[in-house]
Amino acid sequence: MYSPHIFALSAVGLALAAAASAVEDNLPLTAPVPGGVAIVCVGRATDPAPKVAFDGQQVLVARAGNAWQAVVGLPLALKPGVHELAVLEGTEGARTIRFDVGSRDYETQHLVLADRRQVEPTAEDLRRINREQEMLVRAFSTFSGAAPESLSFDLPSEGRVSSSFGLRRILNNEPRQPHGGLDIATPSGTPIVAPAAGTVIETGDYFFNGLTVLLDHGEGLITMYNHLSRIDVSKGARLARGSRIGAVGSTGRVTGPHLHWSVSLNNARVDPTLFLSSEVRKQGLAGLQPAALGGVWAESAPIQCNE
Repeated sequence: MYSPHIFALSAVGLALAAAASAVEDNLPLTAPVPGGVAIVCVGRATDPAPKVAFDGQQVLVARAGNAWQAVVGLPLALKPGVHELAVLEGTEGARTIRFDVGSRDYETQHLVLADRRQVEPTAEDLRRINREQEMLVRAFSTFSGAAPESLSFDLPSEGRVSSSFGLRRILNNEPRQPHGGLDIATPSGTPIVAPAAGTVIETGDYFFNGLTVLLDHGEGLITMYNHLSRIDVSKGARLARGSRIGAVGSTGRVTGPHLHWSVSLNNARVDPTLFLSSEVRKQGLAGLQPAALGGVWAESAPIQCNE
């Protein structure tokens, strides 16, 4: 069964007639767990690309071999079990495809912040935080029709991983939201570059995130860069892979200079390491582990299409 908002979303998607990605052998690693990525076959590539929705959000569809694959971001709060995609093809209405989501226990991290205000914001701070959250929700909900040039990312900065994705954070002995990105510790001023081509859709100075840049890579694939010491791009700029975004800093809620890098797919924050290119994985990075895969690199098995 589908809720009305999925039908409405899908109808808009059909009207836009945006082309789906045609990405060969370029899919992220598969990790069908909360905070991971599910890759689900939704049709043969000899047919037109279908529109796909999950939990009210349109989903990136990429061609791999002779099949269309839905590349689905799975929120950290998603419950394990059977879930459904809504698939629309032409004017024939919707069909459902079910897929399984497993469980994943992420580690816990305890941090101590000297600035108590960063743990218990004032009423004025909370009003600012709410405004900023609304802006971020709009940015993460972006679904542009242009297909991503690549689903395989470079690292945006040099350094060592200081906090992996999905950590259950305890700040000054108080539980907080899980860590929705990857932290790379490196000296202030270290360059930050675009891991793949994208368009700057938002920049700003946020209470928790500090100086921040968000890039739209296409079809709901968004990346975010926090705690910068400077921003070297402006909203609307089109960046090539490797173009400079800014520099590492310690703005916002931090314990030291580092880059917080988030990857969002259909408005779900997912493990950035799943998108790293095979070249990056071979080079390695101090402390780099795919948390959604249990800390072990594992190449995805070929995805079968049984239709």
